[in-house]
Amino acid sequence: MKHTLSVLVENKPGVLSRVAGLFTRRGYNIDSLAVSPTEDADRSRMTITVDTSRFPVEQMTKQLDKLVNVIKIRDMDPENTVSRELALMKVKADASTRSEVIQLVEIFEAQILDVTPESLTIQVTGETDQLLNFEQLVRPFGLIELVKTGVVALGRGPSVT
Repeated sequence: MKHTLSVLVENKPGVLSRVAGLFTRRGYNIDSLAVSPTEDADRSRMTITVDTSRFPVEQMTKQLDKLVNVIKIRDMDPENTVSRELALMKVKADASTRSEVIQLVEIFEAQILDVTPESLTIQVTGETDQLLNFEQLVRPFGLIELVKTGVVALGRGPSVT
């Protein structure tokens, strides 16, 4: 089962390394990781997606909580979370297939960022499942390159995540 952890940390050098080191030492695998400063310049938010089939999420959060630079950890409830991911995909699209790829772009409300005679570079944003669906549909055309940001998430409503 996948869990999304929102980890508020001090915005200092080495914090990311310490968090990643903890995951490495404990044998936890990170599915995605996004880090950026928050509205407070002294703090950063790490959004970490983990597979909890081998280790319980409670074990992970207890270990994270022991790190000095960690301020707050929240296991995000999927029902009360807004989450998004961004992917850039370079897809083969010659004259014979271009219109089909463009139709998929329109259906998924994606954007075409670059056009060459042989390919399209596409930006897709949405929930992870949406990105995976789009990826599966364009793969038969020829997926040349793929890069994703990782999940970012905030809790719904006015309270602070």
